[in-house]
Amino acid sequence: MPITDWPAAERPREKLIARGAAALSDAELLAIFLRTGVAGRTAVDLARDLLTRFGGLRPLLQADLQDFCTAHGLGKAKYAQLQAVLEMGRRHLSETLKRGDAITSPEHTRRYLSARLRDYPFEVFACLFLDNRHRVIAFEELFRGTIDGASVHPREVVRRALIHNAAAVILSHNHPSGIAEPSRADEAITRRLKEALGLIDVRVLDHIIVGDELVSLAERGVI
Repeated sequence: MPITDWPAAERPREKLIARGAAALSDAELLAIFLRTGVAGRTAVDLARDLLTRFGGLRPLLQADLQDFCTAHGLGKAKYAQLQAVLEMGRRHLSETLKRGDAITSPEHTRRYLSARLRDYPFEVFACLFLDNRHRVIAFEELFRGTIDGASVHPREVVRRALIHNAAAVILSHNHPSGIAEPSRADEAITRRLKEALGLIDVRVLDHIIVGDELVSLAERGVI
C-alpha cells in the first residue's frame, strides 16, 4: 500500500508536522529524506532496508560516496543532498557558539563539539579558545592521530592560546570507536596541558571526550 493511502496520523510528513520531528523513528525520518520508494517498496520500507544494510542511521550518514551509491534506491544526487543536510546541521550548531558569544549553556557546547568531532574516522584534538568572560574567540583542530603524550604538544597549545590572547580553553577530542571512556593517556595529557597553560594564566575549563556519548574530565575530577 502506498504511503498516500495510509491514515494521515501514520504518514511520516504529517506525523512530523503534527507531533514534531522527535516523534518519528529513524526509518520515518529517513523516508522523508528519500521522498519516494522503489517498485513494490514504500519510502519507509526502503528506509528500513537501508538502516538494516548499513547497521543504523549513523553508519549510513557516515558512508562514503562509493558505499552509499551501491545501495538500492540511492545515488550521487541523494548523497549530495544528504551531505548538504548534514553540513546545514553542523552550521546551525556553530551559530550557537559563534565568535563573541558567551558560553552560557554547557549542553550547547557539548552538542557543538560532538557535531564537529564525532564522525571523524581518526582521532582529532581540538581547542575552544575563550576570553575572560567565557566568550568564544576561536575553535581550532590542532592535532590528528593517536591522542597521547607524543602527538599532542603542550607548547603548540600554549602558542595558539597566546596568539588568541585566550583566558580559558575547553579541550576536546574524539574516540572513533564511539567509546568515550577516558584512557590513562587522556588523563595524563589533560594534566600536562593544564600545567602548561597555567604558566601563562590560561584556565582549562574542561576536556570533553566525544564518542557515542560525551564524557567530561572536569566532572570526573581530572581537572
